Amino acid sequence: MIKAAIIGATGYAGAELVRILSRHPQVRLTAITSQSYAGQAFWQVYPHLYKYIDLTCEEMDLINIINQSDVIFAALPHGHAMPIVLEAVKQNKKIIDLGADFRIDDPVVYESWYKVTHTAVDLLAEAVYGLPEINRNRIKEARILANPGCYPTSAILGLAPLLARGLIEPESIIIDSKSGVSGAGRSLSLNTHYSEVNESIKAYNIGQHRHTPEIEQEISKIAGQKITLSFTPHLTPMIRGILSTIYAKLKIEALDMDLGQLYRDFYQEEPFVRVLPEGCLPRTKDVSGSNFCDVAVVKDKRTGRAVVVSAIDNLLKGASGQAVQNMNIMFGFAEATGIDDPSLYP
Repeated sequence: MIKAAIIGATGYAGAELVRILSRHPQVRLTAITSQSYAGQAFWQVYPHLYKYIDLTCEEMDLINIINQSDVIFAALPHGHAMPIVLEAVKQNKKIIDLGADFRIDDPVVYESWYKVTHTAVDLLAEAVYGLPEINRNRIKEARILANPGCYPTSAILGLAPLLARGLIEPESIIIDSKSGVSGAGRSLSLNTHYSEVNESIKAYNIGQHRHTPEIEQEISKIAGQKITLSFTPHLTPMIRGILSTIYAKLKIEALDMDLGQLYRDFYQEEPFVRVLPEGCLPRTKDVSGSNFCDVAVVKDKRTGRAVVVSAIDNLLKGASGQAVQNMNIMFGFAEATGIDDPSLYP
C-alpha cells in the first residue's frame, strides 16, 4: 500500500484521479488540494463520488503534503508544477505531472510555445515521458514522470509502428484530431458554453497548438530523425473522447505490406492498445470511460497513403488513466490495476 496526494483535485483530470485511486487496492489517498473548494468535502464538489471518498479539499501546504505521500500527482495547468517537482525531488518522492512542464526536453522550445519561464531546467533531463508503450523500461525507474498530453497520446500511438519501421515519408504526416469539450477543463469559458458548442464543430489553433512540439519531439525519437508535421485540432460537441485521423505517404517498400499485421505485432503485448480487425474503425464511444486506445490502419492504394485512426478517452488514456498506469509501473504493481474497466456504452 502506498500513500498518494493529488494537487489540483477538482479539475476534470484531478476528479478522475480521485475516482480511480479511491478504488485502487494498492493506494491510500492522503491529501487532495483545491484552490477553489478548500474546506469542502470532495463529494460536495463531485456528488457522484459520495461514499467513495471522505476527504476534504484542502489548501496546499506543499512540504507537509509531500512529506506524507509516496507519490504526488500534479493535476495543474502548465507553469504550476515546477515548484512542486523541485520540492518532491528534494524529499526524494515520486512525482507525476499531468501538465506540460516536463514534457518538452528543450526549455527554449517550452518557453516559446507556453510563454512561461521554466524554473526547474536542471530537472528536465531526469524527467521521463510517460507513454508506457514506448518508454516502459525508463518509467520503471522514474522519479519525475511527465504524463503525456491527450492529443499526443492518440497521435504517437497511431504513428509509432510505421515510424519505428521507417515505412512512411516523415515530411508527409498530417494529423487531424477531434476532441470533446472536457479537454478544455472545468473553468467557465464562452468557447465551451453549451450554446456555442452544441451542433457545431470547429478547428482551432491551426499550426500553433501547444501539443505540436510534444508530438514532433516524441515521434522524432521513434523515427530517429527530426520530423515537422501538420497538426490541426477540432472541438466537437461531445463531452469525452479524441479521434485522430492521421495521413502519411507510404514508402515504396510498404505498398505491398500487411500494415494491419504490422500494428498487431507492434502492440501484441500492450494491455491498453487494441488494434481493431480489418473493416472495423475506432469510435470514441467504444473507449469512453476506459484506458484503451483503439487503433486501425488502412492502406489507401490509390494515393499511396496510410490512413491511421486512433481513439482515446481524453480524460483517461489521455490524462488520469495513463497517469495511474504510469504509477503502477513505477511502483511495480500489475500495470492494469485500478484501470482495467471496459468502456461505458452507450
